[in-house]
This record gives sequence, structure tokens and C-alpha cells, in this order.
Amino acid sequence: MSRAFTGNEDDSEFIADVGDKPISTERNLVTQDGIAQMEAHVNRLRREFAEAEKKQEREQMAVATRNLRYWQTRRESAELSIPDPDEQVVRFGMTVRLEAKDGHKVTWKIVGEDEADPHAGKISHVSPMARAMYGKGVGEVFSLNDKEWEIAGLKV
Repeated sequence: MSRAFTGNEDDSEFIADVGDKPISTERNLVTQDGIAQMEAHVNRLRREFAEAEKKQEREQMAVATRNLRYWQTRRESAELSIPDPDEQVVRFGMTVRLEAKDGHKVTWKIVGEDEADPHAGKISHVSPMARAMYGKGVGEVFSLNDKEWEIAGLKV
């Protein structure tokens, strides 16, 4: 029965069930920045949990614990991947400049799933765009969503 109908005003025994965050089944490839971000998340969440514990804020403790479990698991499974500086084809960790036939230009850095931030020009290595680019060199063309893109430049 929902707690809303129990009439119990005493929440001292209630601990929020926030459930676990889903963890990807893909390889957990990360850049050096990704490792640093994971460690920062773990450290921040430990502080948040300690603060919530002092205040006896059970729901905040539960959320911090759930998030801490997620980030610790991701950190433990992280595989640091650094592309070879002489690499001539698209690989994880590289920045790729693209040009479409219509003149549209875009630059993406291929990063880990937890690092992805399209607004900052970072896409996940498991995204359709990244997968379509893998193994292609400068001048090669690929199609995605009925649009042709040319690899215009690569940077490690």
C-alpha cells in the first residue's frame, strides 16, 4: 500500500528506495579526462553522503549511495584508451572534423559513454556517428541518416 494512505506521520524509519542506475553492457572505454571525471564524481558523492548523514536526510543519503555505487562500478570497469599519436584512421579518443556535401561542418571528439556531451562536441564511442566513422581516414566518406559525411581531419 502506498505510504500516502497509511496515515503514518513518522518518517524516521523510511528509507527511500531510489533503485540502481542502469549500467551499460558496452566496453567502458574512457579517456584520461574521463578517469578524472569519474574520480571527481566519487569524491563529490562521498562528501554529499557524509553531509546528508550528519543531517540524517535519508532520501539524500539513498540517492548519494545509489550514485556512488554507479560511479564506483564505472570506475572499476574503466578501460583507459589512448590513441596512437601516429594513427591515421578514426579511433576512440580522437577528434574528427567532418564536412557534409551541403557544406555543414562539425567536429566531434569520441569519448566514453559517461563523458559524452554533444553540446561540448563529445560523442560516445557507441553512438551511431562514432561507429560509422571508425576505421575511416581523411578523405573517406560515410553515410548516416541519409546524409554523407567526409572525414576532413583527425587529431589525437
